[in-house]
Amino acid sequence: MAEAFFTEPTTGYWQEIIAECPARFATKPPYRYSYPVRLPDGRVLVLPLRQLPAGDHAVASLIANQASHQVIAALADAMANEARSFNADIVVGLPTLGFAFADRVAERLGHPRFVPLGYSRKFWYDDALSIAVQSITSPEPGKLLRLDPNLLPLLEGHRIVLVDDAISTGATTVAAVKLLRRIGVDVAGIVVAMKQTNRWEAEMAALSAAPQVRAVYGCPLFRRGDDGWWPMEETQPDIP
Repeated sequence: MAEAFFTEPTTGYWQEIIAECPARFATKPPYRYSYPVRLPDGRVLVLPLRQLPAGDHAVASLIANQASHQVIAALADAMANEARSFNADIVVGLPTLGFAFADRVAERLGHPRFVPLGYSRKFWYDDALSIAVQSITSPEPGKLLRLDPNLLPLLEGHRIVLVDDAISTGATTVAAVKLLRRIGVDVAGIVVAMKQTNRWEAEMAALSAAPQVRAVYGCPLFRRGDDGWWPMEETQPDIP
């Protein structure tokens, strides 16, 4: 890991949504330590910048299970607004941080529950209901995305919306779409809190009839400069 460059501990991040960015944080490049995003209601969420292992780039980060209830609730409200346009019968949540939003989005849509996909294998699982996946935050090889066979009747023949915390490379999301299509599920759309750059677009475009991806906010990739982190405008994703 490269020596830390304009990054700091994230303990105080993801805890509040505010009217304007605090004075200690930059609101234009070069960014140092943080990147403020404007939510649909006009308020600001300040995200920490995480230096990538090679050291010359960084991404804005959201860790849902470290965020306050206020932040999760506000993001879930906005995600549910996007999800309504897909007119889905049920929400499917992606592991593991997507679970922080999937149940709340399902509740806001008036659904009694959501269906989780997972990585761990219980003894009654069927390997036919699994697919290999490798993500940027969990790069270990051989990981399988799985569906509990007991949940299959909830999905077969239904229209679903996939919910996750973020989409980055698109590997996990595309794997989930392929798995669900394999069992005859109509993936109406995908809703995330954050589009983390637009690197995922090529992966998604390789799918036939790729579902639309909607997000509350999006962040570019940042390159290192002598004076801080500079957004690479060509990596800024479209919102929603």
